[in-house]
Amino acid sequence: MTEHYDVIVIGSGPGGASLAARLATSGKRILLLERGDYLPRSPANWDSQTVFVDGAYQAQETWYGRNGESFRPGLHYYVGGNSKVYGAALFRLRERDFGEVQHKDGISPAWPLSYDVFEPYYAEAERLFHVHGLRGEDPLEPRSSGPLPYPPVSHEPRVQELHDALAGQGLHPFHLPLGILLDEKNGKATPTSICIRCDAFDGFPCPLNGKADAQVICVDPALKVHQNLSLLTNAYVSKLETDASGRSVASVIVTRNGEQERYSGDIVVVACGALSSALLLFRSANDKHPNGLANGSGQVGRNYMRHNQSILMALTLKPNETVFQKTLALSDFYFRSDDWEYPLGLIQMCATSHGAQIRGEALPEWLEWMPKMPFEEMARHSMDFWLSSEDLPRSENRIYYDGERIVLDVTEGNMEAHHRLKRKLEQILSNAGAHPVMMERSLYLGKGIPIGGTAHQAGTARFGTDREISVLDLNCKAHELDNLYIADASFFPSIGAVNPTLTIIANALRVADKIKERLQT
Repeated sequence: MTEHYDVIVIGSGPGGASLAARLATSGKRILLLERGDYLPRSPANWDSQTVFVDGAYQAQETWYGRNGESFRPGLHYYVGGNSKVYGAALFRLRERDFGEVQHKDGISPAWPLSYDVFEPYYAEAERLFHVHGLRGEDPLEPRSSGPLPYPPVSHEPRVQELHDALAGQGLHPFHLPLGILLDEKNGKATPTSICIRCDAFDGFPCPLNGKADAQVICVDPALKVHQNLSLLTNAYVSKLETDASGRSVASVIVTRNGEQERYSGDIVVVACGALSSALLLFRSANDKHPNGLANGSGQVGRNYMRHNQSILMALTLKPNETVFQKTLALSDFYFRSDDWEYPLGLIQMCATSHGAQIRGEALPEWLEWMPKMPFEEMARHSMDFWLSSEDLPRSENRIYYDGERIVLDVTEGNMEAHHRLKRKLEQILSNAGAHPVMMERSLYLGKGIPIGGTAHQAGTARFGTDREISVLDLNCKAHELDNLYIADASFFPSIGAVNPTLTIIANALRVADKIKERLQT
């Protein structure tokens, strides 16, 4: 017997969880399917060796590049999805990102909807995910309808020194907008604060549930108060089956505890993450959709973007005793610099390095610079930065099945901008008196960057008005199916250079409202 729901949501990451929690208020029967389970809470969540070197929480899968090279994707199959280990930097795309932006290597295409459509949903997403920050500090922050809901996370002394030095160069450093359950006073967590400002926030699961992730913010609270919302864990959706016309998803086929189960819904929402959502559409091919569900345009899986990213560890003579380092960002080079007319990208600080991480990825060139410095001492003298530059959409960059193999075909592009951004960071740190030795890290994003660094996945089912070059309409409903929606970053036509999660959440709330209107009629 097939159990029926009003809405079935596949995936409990930021998109699926936000949408499911929003729809739960409608009173309709909602089923949330998650292929993984709850991430176990334990002291190991804070252990750098466990998290980064051993990759204990990373998907135990092998994928392949186009030349046959194997890698483990940086994906995490848990309630809350990748947000269980995200850095919780919750930026709005810049308003200019919604228009056409010229880069040296090509054009970042305009979105079919303007920033104004998303602005009220950004505001809701910031409130929902407890975003801390201060309006007006970031010179490129887009227009907003109100202040951020929580005060900025304070800088520790060494980071404040850096802030002041950068400001002294005429730059505009600002507090990172962070989704965090933190109450602080005089730079310290209060006795009742869930977050304790530890050194294991960015990239780690939080055993205290102090990170504003999708499980903590959406799934668990919604389940507690809405009996019409059900969650099934360890529920892998192997296929979506359509009715005879091919115009509607009739059944969701689930493998759970080794058994096949079948569910149906008036509306089905796919929110598995841009890569896994595309794979599900490919697995759901049938006579009416021979190239994959909703893929008459041939665009499913294509236009994959993931940012051009680097994690740089700057070794300085002066020790850095900072515990919670992820509080500062710099957008002065986002759209141009004094010596280049094209966008470079965003600089932000990330979590402090740990000795185990450095030991796990120590490279010969590192040891040539510091042959006698213990790894823990290297960590003590480091400041750590996350650099993101825009990755332009290219049809050739795609995910697909080759038989049973999953192939991720990625060709780097727009890299001159990223190299220039690295040089800018080194220059401004030198001007600040740090005179660093810059070392690039890989464990933070998953080994095998760029192909294994899938944290900022986007763009495999873009939305638009032209059915020939897009998969979804402006409401993120599939052009070719009446009841199929997508609510993750698949819909992005471009990715900008800021972390994509807040835009995913804002759009999921927008799509939820469209679905709610439909359910009411």
